[in-house]
Amino acid sequence: MSAAPVAPNTAPDVVNIEIDGVPMQAPKGSMIIHASDKAGIPIPRFCYHEKLPIAANCRMCLVDVEKMPKPAPACATPVMEGMKVTTQTKRALDAQRNVMEFLLVNHPLDCPICDQGGECELQDVSMGYGRSVSRYVDRKRVVVDEDMGPLVATDMTRCIQCTRCVRFTADIAGTYELGGMSRGENLQIGTYDGKPLTTELSGNVIDVCPVGALTNKVFRFKARAWELTARESIGYHDALGSNLFLHVHRGDVARTVPRDNEAVNECWLSDRDRYSHQGLQAADRVQRPLLRDGDAWREASWDEALNAAADLIKATAAADLGVLAHPATSNEEGTLLAAMAKALGTNHLDHRLKQLDFADAAVAEPFQMPVADLEKAAVVVLVGSHIRHEIPLLHQRLHKAAKRGAKIYTVNPVDFEVTFALAGKHLVLPSALPAALAGLAQAAGASLPAALAVGTGDNLRTIADALKKAEGNAVIVLGELAENHVQASHLHAAARALAQATGAKLNRIAQGANALGLARHGVLPGGQGKTAATMLDGAIKTFVLHGIEPQFDFAHGAQALKALASAKVIALSAFASDELKKLAHVILPIAMLPEMEATLTNVDGVDQATRAGAKLPGEARPGWRVLKALADKLALSGFDFTDLAGLQSQLAPKMVASGDGLAAAVASQPGLERIVTTPIYRADAVLRRAAALNAHPLTTGARAVLNPEDALARGVSDGAIIKAGDGTGSASLPVVVSTRVPHGAIWIESGYEATAPMSPTAGLAVVRA
Repeated sequence: MSAAPVAPNTAPDVVNIEIDGVPMQAPKGSMIIHASDKAGIPIPRFCYHEKLPIAANCRMCLVDVEKMPKPAPACATPVMEGMKVTTQTKRALDAQRNVMEFLLVNHPLDCPICDQGGECELQDVSMGYGRSVSRYVDRKRVVVDEDMGPLVATDMTRCIQCTRCVRFTADIAGTYELGGMSRGENLQIGTYDGKPLTTELSGNVIDVCPVGALTNKVFRFKARAWELTARESIGYHDALGSNLFLHVHRGDVARTVPRDNEAVNECWLSDRDRYSHQGLQAADRVQRPLLRDGDAWREASWDEALNAAADLIKATAAADLGVLAHPATSNEEGTLLAAMAKALGTNHLDHRLKQLDFADAAVAEPFQMPVADLEKAAVVVLVGSHIRHEIPLLHQRLHKAAKRGAKIYTVNPVDFEVTFALAGKHLVLPSALPAALAGLAQAAGASLPAALAVGTGDNLRTIADALKKAEGNAVIVLGELAENHVQASHLHAAARALAQATGAKLNRIAQGANALGLARHGVLPGGQGKTAATMLDGAIKTFVLHGIEPQFDFAHGAQALKALASAKVIALSAFASDELKKLAHVILPIAMLPEMEATLTNVDGVDQATRAGAKLPGEARPGWRVLKALADKLALSGFDFTDLAGLQSQLAPKMVASGDGLAAAVASQPGLERIVTTPIYRADAVLRRAAALNAHPLTTGARAVLNPEDALARGVSDGAIIKAGDGTGSASLPVVVSTRVPHGAIWIESGYEATAPMSPTAGLAVVRA
């Protein structure tokens, strides 16, 4: 219930108060500052933030309350029936002015060189409530800075100890990395151990800091706030689709900040969405169309390059042509890819690059429990999900749910780190994951297909009972390890049966920023068309690749490279890596999402639009323009629109759903089972080129994580170098010994040059290098 000027009311959950002579109602238990904000009555503050716990330590929000002997902090004073508050009395204004004077006693006067200059809360409030002349003449305090990593720059002499950053890392991120050290005048905010911030949400401390103590290290000294132009956009590194603003300076994205949307990302932003723009200016960004001449590459005009691409396609029979799109491709580009494939007569079209099991024709589906409702769930079961790295802000929603008392369980091949206490966890080998979930469904009394193998476990009955007791306020979340499992169809069937038996919702995390949208817009095989996996069998003679880096973006990089090496390749790409140049025959430069207008569909099934922010490099063009021009060269019908509005008027998404087929049994592999996850900052081409993110502690580099028993059996220890191979590819990797990995498995992340040659499913032989 909002606080707004109204007639007196006697409802039991509200009280009648008066602020500056304006009568209003406010919910019981709320604070004066809540009521004043909702009524539009300004009260200055520094430590208060609507998303953070109340600290009441800056005292800037002091107001006069009738019958109170001294000014009271508006952020920590509950409203009471009949309370009369005044914000503009001499006593209140004098108190605020005195607090401001104390805050400025040790604050350096370095506004001209401070990155927060022009958008600093301290600067703004001091103009309205500060004294015109300083009375302080003594030496100011100086605080030694510490290095908080590659993302956040510090100048702690400016800190006013509001503790917003401390409360953010403790209560929102859940990592408890910042705190106050010493007391009184010697109080300092820091990390205790002097190590970099490791939370995947660290950039948000910049937003909550009301002064220039914590600033954006990547953006620092690049531009002033008034030189930037804001463009609405969305995050494209996971399927959440966080809302954000691109701040553009002279045509380049200088920084990224969150855009409020309570249904999606609230007011927060993950670090990879905040800092990934750094990758847009990578050295291998394609500036002009490129054509292969023998083993050499040369720049060409658009007309020449499009003619060369069209000639390659015309020379290929429809049955020998394959079209593959990265799962972050926009709805507009996806629609044109599907239309082009149809016009050319090929059914070989797909975007599910890392999917291994197509028995149930699985496609991305919208969450049954919306993102905003996850924090209110009573029970959550995470299956095959490194949720903290897959969708950081979804993990943060679960952190809020746990604080509210939710029971969260995991059924995973790795005991992944989370920031909340788990009610239970079930650690299994990857091969045993389908049986474990089927066992959980059986324990809940679900009716299962006969083909599903059923496992047992001590925690299964407990989890099943918790799901039932939740009475529908429960959710089962399938993550990357489940969706890209070699028996994903079994996991889907077991999850559906479990959800039906318990009344829980089923949320399958889409594998790609726009996997849901591409499925709805037809970027899927038609008829007897090949899937992304079967296109790599060597039969396809010509490939059209959209936004793909083959060695990293496919489930099996080595297999992809082999298939593409024996075919003709037309690549629509923003980057020309050395590996792509070895494979492609034509490279057409396309825009990235921050450089064009487009729509993506998020995990809730909501279409979200972006505006063009950064200028296009060189002669690069939005992907939809390139596809239209290529279709015109091929004289294809159905491409008669002339602008983006015309294209968008033709968008006709269709609801699609997965089937119910089941994959055949998979033979066990000798050696250690590989657990494959995608590194948080190596998930796509832009992230792999963002230098600051790749210098972050969460980018661990290629490594092999072994259970202590497996390490002991092979005579290796922490830091040793091993050689892991599967018969087709191998890698020399440093060892990390951890009980988080089950006996019989080896956790090796994808996304690195060293690990790209190895199969995601073959058993690995491991020897000391």
